Amino acid sequence: MIKNPRLSHSISQISWSRLIDMIKYKASWYDKKCIQISKAFPSSKLCNKCGYKKEDLTLAIREWTCPECKTKHDRDINASINILNEAIRINNECTTGQVGI
Repeated sequence: MIKNPRLSHSISQISWSRLIDMIKYKASWYDKKCIQISKAFPSSKLCNKCGYKKEDLTLAIREWTCPECKTKHDRDINASINILNEAIRINNECTTGQVGI
């Protein structure tokens, strides 16, 4: 990447923004819905079984066990399940009360 951290960050942000724009474009092209999750959503820190939030989870920790339900989590798999569940929740919130064919 570029040595200047500010410039590097700006380029990286533009790249993510462009990727998201392309995904949204393709989704609309195929008449699909693209749901964006908040950057602040704690996907890795939430237990996907009971909802417990592990506050002290650092990037170095790849696996953790929930102290509430004793479920062992792989950080990435747990995050992907939480992101899917959040997208489903957002979609259901947006479509509640709407009737369509």
